[in-house]
Amino acid sequence: MNKIRTFIVKIVGFVGEVGVELKKSAWPTRSELQESTLVVIVSVILLGAFVGLGDLILMRVLRLIL
Repeated sequence: MNKIRTFIVKIVGFVGEVGVELKKSAWPTRSELQESTLVVIVSVILLGAFVGLGDLILMRVLRLIL
């Protein structure tokens, strides 16, 4: 029973420390978040296009070889 209490006390302490650290964090403004999201979306699209194009080219080269 003592182990369970110790575990619960540790969990409660951890959650409290997480709350303190989250309050210290610098959160982005709404416009910063929108700009960052747009950058991520555009980057993912460009990277996906690059990988897809590379895959297409390599697949055709491999078909010519085989």
